[in-house]
Amino acid sequence: MPIKLITFDLDNTLWDVDSVIRAAEKDMVAWLEANVPESLDHYHVDNLMTLRQAVAKQFPDKVHDLSHMRRQVLFEVMKLTGLNARDAKKHAHLAFDVFFEGRNRVSFFPGAIETLERLASEFTLFALTNGNADIEKAGVSSFFRDAINSADVGASKPDPKMFHEALRRQRLAADSAVHIGDHLVDDIQGAINAGMYSVWVNFSGERPDSDATQPHREVADLPELIDAIADLNRPGDP
Repeated sequence: MPIKLITFDLDNTLWDVDSVIRAAEKDMVAWLEANVPESLDHYHVDNLMTLRQAVAKQFPDKVHDLSHMRRQVLFEVMKLTGLNARDAKKHAHLAFDVFFEGRNRVSFFPGAIETLERLASEFTLFALTNGNADIEKAGVSSFFRDAINSADVGASKPDPKMFHEALRRQRLAADSAVHIGDHLVDDIQGAINAGMYSVWVNFSGERPDSDATQPHREVADLPELIDAIADLNRPGDP
């Protein structure tokens, strides 16, 4: 069956997420220092792990919603400063907004935009991410028909629910879709277990263990995706 839908991972597939998160954290900490400086007595590594665990226990149905989890942790931090619940919530949301702006201020890998543009002219594209990147704020919404994150589904890749939700929304069979991502388990194994084709974006050139799930195609950079998808689309080729 010809490929009709391409689902894309975002973080570490279209941009380097570690540098993005570091910059977003830096912006947020600067905001905290300027607006609620006493919060920095509680916003540190040793305390944050304990707070995250407590929030996860309090909201077990929200553990896949990274935005909710971060806002709630910030709320707990604000309460530790002595703020009442109303003001703590207000400042937690303001701090999160600063973080979220930075979290979506991304620098694309070489060829990312050109590749998305080419593929979007031939196929329906969906974003499929365990993170909380916003495709509109990140500047790629014009290429994607829809975006699905783990908060929408209540599960994270490699759970098949993530992939099946994209298929459900497009009313497509799994063998008419391909998922593209950088993670051999979350992206590649997840897609294959859901019955979809897969393309591994392997920037590092690492070689997986022999017993690892093998992708249908592998690329070393994003422009190679054009030929990889064309290969998958040839009758009988996959």
